[in-house]
Amino acid sequence: MGLAIQANPDFAPQPWQVTLLMWAIIFFSVFINTVVSRFLPMIESGIMILHIVAFFAILIPLVYLAPHRSASDVFTTFLNEGAWPTDGLSFLVGITGPVFAFGGADGAVHMSEEIINAPMGVPRAMVSSILLNGMMGLGMIVALLFCIGDIDEVLSPPTGYPFMAIFQQGVGDNAGALTRSAIVGILAILATISWVASGSRMLWSFARDRGVPGWQYISKVDRGTSIPVNAIAVTTFIAVLLSLINIGSSVAFNDVVSLVVVGLWSSYLIGNLLFLWRRVTGGVQEPSDLSERDLSKRLEWGPWRIPEPLGTINNIFGCAFMVVILFFSWWPPSNSPTPQTMNFSIVMEAGVLLFAVIYYFIWGSRDYHGPVVEV
Repeated sequence: MGLAIQANPDFAPQPWQVTLLMWAIIFFSVFINTVVSRFLPMIESGIMILHIVAFFAILIPLVYLAPHRSASDVFTTFLNEGAWPTDGLSFLVGITGPVFAFGGADGAVHMSEEIINAPMGVPRAMVSSILLNGMMGLGMIVALLFCIGDIDEVLSPPTGYPFMAIFQQGVGDNAGALTRSAIVGILAILATISWVASGSRMLWSFARDRGVPGWQYISKVDRGTSIPVNAIAVTTFIAVLLSLINIGSSVAFNDVVSLVVVGLWSSYLIGNLLFLWRRVTGGVQEPSDLSERDLSKRLEWGPWRIPEPLGTINNIFGCAFMVVILFFSWWPPSNSPTPQTMNFSIVMEAGVLLFAVIYYFIWGSRDYHGPVVEV
């Protein structure tokens, strides 16, 4: 909808139009993940190429055409737009937005059962994606900071997206700015293909372990395509239902969406804490002969790992960082929030955890006995 407003400033999108657009994007991603799923690797490779080409297609004209700020403006000017008591607190509250970019780094993990030589391929994909996107992201951020014009206009754009205002000010031409904004929008839409793929695999994997309601249905895999169609259908159905909230209240919908960052980082923290505990207690052992393995009772090192003591130091730093991120992800974006700007993610997370605990003790404990190990 931001693109429509940028093209026509008089356009006022209605909540039902936003919901219909969500549905169109969801069903497009489902189509790619089901009907033409055999082409998914090639499609994802094409998206990666488009991603890299689009980076230069946006960056080069913007840096060339836009007026530039001084280095002192970029690196020594700090804004506390949330009215927090200190700039340090403002930084910690604001960092929860940028860390959302790490949400897709673990996507390869959820597809590991469909990846050749997963013990090496998955970590390589994760590290290479972080390095590639980290360098590109840093370059783009620095370029945007140098090319920002009117900061007040950028922070309160009519489209709702500051980068569109930067493109508009930098390029000085609505058609050129709209083209660059459209590129970002297309890439965002294409990213949902991976989100549907990884999200459905997570649901299917947990259903295979008998850890979710309806696991008998969700854990089934289509014999013709080896695709967890039922898991994709359930994931799609939930997304469609959640999008309906936007019609009644965009504030309530944003409260639900805010659970994404909290949920992701909570899951990361739990996994890293357990792995750190295994490290320091000697619970991860060297690989043994295949005939002697009992993977249901022991953990073994894979071919990709950080040697000690750097591995433990890395895990400790990661856990400490995630605790900080998780704590500040519950804070509102600005001081003295209103009901419309309040961050209710902690309420949403508490509700999800309460439901999970009740489900486990009443029903789940009868069927769930830990992960299913397949050799």
